[in-house]
Amino acid sequence: MPDKATGKSAGDAGGSGLDRVREELTKYLLTKANKVVSTAGDKMSKVAQGELPGELPKMGGKLLQGESPVKAVGGQVLKGVKDKAVEKTKELFGGGGKAGSKKVTNIIEVLDVGLPLRRVYDHWTEFEEFSSFMKGVVEASRSDDDDLESQWRLKVGPSKRSVKAEVLEQVPDERVVWKSSGETTTHGAVSFHELAPSLTRIVVVVEYTPGGFLEKTGSIWRVQGRRLRLDLKHFQRYVTLGAEEVPEGWRGEIREGELVRSHEDALADEESDEETDGNDEYDEYDEEGEYEEEGEEGEEDYNSEEER
Repeated sequence: MPDKATGKSAGDAGGSGLDRVREELTKYLLTKANKVVSTAGDKMSKVAQGELPGELPKMGGKLLQGESPVKAVGGQVLKGVKDKAVEKTKELFGGGGKAGSKKVTNIIEVLDVGLPLRRVYDHWTEFEEFSSFMKGVVEASRSDDDDLESQWRLKVGPSKRSVKAEVLEQVPDERVVWKSSGETTTHGAVSFHELAPSLTRIVVVVEYTPGGFLEKTGSIWRVQGRRLRLDLKHFQRYVTLGAEEVPEGWRGEIREGELVRSHEDALADEESDEETDGNDEYDEYDEEGEYEEEGEEGEEDYNSEEER
C-alpha cells in the first residue's frame, strides 16, 4: 500500500532505507580503508627508512578501481621498499653515495714461523718471489729508481687489480708500514717479533678499501681476510720447507717516507761491524801474548839473580 504522506509504497520505503544503510556502510568502510592505508604507509615507510611521497593517491585510485585495500597497500609498500633497497645498494657498491666510498675492511692476522727473526724478515723483503707461492699475488716488482715504491698485480676472488705501493716506514728486523693506491687501496703494517732464537711471530694489520662491484660484494663475506690468511700460510710453508737458499733480503731503512739508509750502506755497515768485532778478539789475544812474554822475562831475571 502506498504511503499517504509520501505517496511511496512500503517496498519503496524499505528499499530506500536499505540504500541509506548501504551508503553509510560504504562511507564507513572507505574511512577505515583510508585509515588503514595511512597507518600501513607510515609504518612501512619507517621500515624502508624513507618517505613514500605521492603514493597514497595512487593507492586510493586502486581502491576506487575495485582493488582490495590489502593488495593496493601491499603493492605500493613493496615498491617503496624495493626502491629504498636499490638506493642503499647503489650507496654501498659505488653508486655515488658517501657510504660506498668509505667502506673499509679491517684485517688482522698473526703467524708464527719456526725460523730466526732475521731470516724471516729477509724472506719477507724479497716480495718479488711472492707470486711463485702466493695465489693472491700475480706479480710484484720494486721500482728501479725508487726504493720506496713497488708495483703489484693482485688477485682477489675473480677480479685482478693493479696497485702502486709506497713504503712509509721500514726498520730491519722490526716492521714495515705501507700504503697503496690504484684500483684497490690499502694501508697496512707488518711487524716481526722474536719469541725464541728459532721462532718468529709475524703480525699483519691491513685497512682494505675494495674497488669495483665484485670486490665490494666480496668484502661482505670477508674474502680478502681469508685470502690474506691463506697466503700467509703459503709464506710459512715456503720459508720453512721450500726456500733452499738463505735470502739476502733488503736491509735498507726508511723513516717517515724518506730513505735514511740504503741497502748497500746497511750491508757495508754490517761488514764493518763484523771486522771490528774480529779485530777486538785479535787484540785481546795479542795482549794476552804480551803478558805471557813479560812473565817469562820476569822468570829469567829471577833465575839469574839466584845463580848470582
